[in-house]
Amino acid sequence: MMKDRVAIITGGSRGIGRAVCIRLAMEGVHIVFSYLSNNDAADETKKMCREYGVKVVAVRADTTQAQDCEGLFDEALKINGRIDILVNNAGITKDNLIMRMKEEEFDAVINTNLKGTFLCMKCASKIMIKQRYGRIINISSIIGIRGNAGQVNYAASKAGVIGMTKSIARELATKGVTVNAVAPGMIETDMTIDLPEQTKEKVMSEIPLKYAGKPEDIAEAVAFFAKEEARYITGQVLGVDGGMGI
Repeated sequence: MMKDRVAIITGGSRGIGRAVCIRLAMEGVHIVFSYLSNNDAADETKKMCREYGVKVVAVRADTTQAQDCEGLFDEALKINGRIDILVNNAGITKDNLIMRMKEEEFDAVINTNLKGTFLCMKCASKIMIKQRYGRIINISSIIGIRGNAGQVNYAASKAGVIGMTKSIARELATKGVTVNAVAPGMIETDMTIDLPEQTKEKVMSEIPLKYAGKPEDIAEAVAFFAKEEARYITGQVLGVDGGMGI
């Protein structure tokens, strides 16, 4: 049912973004993904997706900039004149206790995680409203629901993503567009692999399943929201966290 649809995935060169690209490619979805700097990683994602016989385009874009977002969407429209799926995945962390957190650290995380998601949804909404069809899936975080010491900027950005998800779901519901969010817990990515062992042990103790998830676990949730079978689900947040949110 998703074959030949077109998806944009932000931050698609590595980790969760790459897993989402591959999972949607497996469904026959043509892939357009953004990346910021790692050309080799972007090339690897393209290679892995093309194995499923789909078109794949990598666009170097800073999604905190409106002009870059517009360029990303223009490239996607060249495939078959429509954009069916948007996955807002691009994100960063700059952790620090609030007493030590620099204003630049706060702004950088908010701009990438929250403003970037807003800009891409703004671009997508104009296209999807005209199509009267669309699937928007935002990657939030369990931290945006329960908070975490040393991550006030990240928690604020991901909580904001949830608020935007619910608001825009209301705005677009009558236009055939669903808007949902996935809230990952501890996932094995480049962002978490270098955490101190003490920190990892503490996190693991809070996970009822007692192990970290993989990027593919998040990709499965994204694929579910993107499918026709999820047409009656909008404004929801699905925790993929091993039970951390219980």
